[in-house]
Amino acid sequence: LNCAPQEIVFTSCATESNTMVLRGLCEHKPGSHLVLSAIEHPASMACAGFLESVGVRVTNVPVNREGLVSPLDVAAACTPDTALISIMLSNNETGAIQPVAEIAALARERGIPMHTDAAQAVGKIPVDLQALGVDFLTVAGHKLYAPKGVGALYVREGSDLPPWLRGGGQEGGYRAGTENVPYIVALGEACALAAEDLDQEIARQEDLGGVFLAGLQKLGKPFVL
Repeated sequence: LNCAPQEIVFTSCATESNTMVLRGLCEHKPGSHLVLSAIEHPASMACAGFLESVGVRVTNVPVNREGLVSPLDVAAACTPDTALISIMLSNNETGAIQPVAEIAALARERGIPMHTDAAQAVGKIPVDLQALGVDFLTVAGHKLYAPKGVGALYVREGSDLPPWLRGGGQEGGYRAGTENVPYIVALGEACALAAEDLDQEIARQEDLGGVFLAGLQKLGKPFVL
């Protein structure tokens, strides 16, 4: 991911990672505002629904016919009360890769923290945190063949994120509790393997996409590419 080891917090799954950020930055700030895309994973959308129920204002920015959100639309949705922008990196249904780096740059200009759910991206495309420029990034272990039940959250050093679980101070104080060491080790090994053959995996996915598109074309029906 191109970040410092101390910027990684191990969690149980992507849902927990997303929730740590969305609730952590928005829930206890009266009148706060959360900006999402309209196509976020239920792990974020359900959390946003809960936040609305406790008084947080939520804006869902629409996408175009290609499933992409406009950075300018995200910027226009922000207000002085915006506590967080959360835009997924790659969509779990369409595969559309969002312009997260551009959105993060606009967020940084406005002093707004930026989170991206990269559960569908890590291990499938290059994910470089220095290039993306986000403050928080979610990783799901099982999406890159680690066991189900382990995830991670990147927290940029110096970020003002409240502790999710309080106790013995594990995981930099963000998530207290005894760590699931075997699953964390398995996630590390999965990441190492994914890094070794990322180029081959990208080529394999492109080949599969070509087979899929060729099949669609043989149907003689219109479709959106």
